[in-house]
Amino acid sequence: MLATVSSARSFLISQSNTVRWCFILSFASVIAGCSSRTISAGEHASIIRVLEEQDRAWNRGDIDEFMAAYWRSPDLTFSAGGKTVRGWEPTRARYLARYPDRQAMGTLSFSDLEITGLGPKAALVLGRWHLERDKPAGGSFSLVMRKLRGQWLIVHDHTSSDAP
Repeated sequence: MLATVSSARSFLISQSNTVRWCFILSFASVIAGCSSRTISAGEHASIIRVLEEQDRAWNRGDIDEFMAAYWRSPDLTFSAGGKTVRGWEPTRARYLARYPDRQAMGTLSFSDLEITGLGPKAALVLGRWHLERDKPAGGSFSLVMRKLRGQWLIVHDHTSSDAP
């Protein structure tokens, strides 16, 4: 009987150590995942280039080229003015309706950019936008970008306008 109690105690201690190590390893994995919030300088520069290309396309009056930075998918989401548009085509249609000509588009600039890695192929971009035109406009934006097929693309855009 003593051998059975001793074996049971050894088994419980062994199980307890296994559970403890599983917890420690799980916790370490979570911490490691949280610390991967930085992205490489090269990826950071690639994201900035995408935004600069968007800026140049907009300022040429080329909405189609501006839209090249967006994920061409029905799963793209664009939120503004209390509404969410789903899909690349409806997002493009929204831009064309709001900015029908070069005068309405004005001159776009971005500022106060902050890029936070969400993993090796995802990033959150925060910033400000400004349109210089007869009636200037501006506001804030947050973008979720993913690296898909080797290219950084906007998969979600939430844009807000400053109060008039």
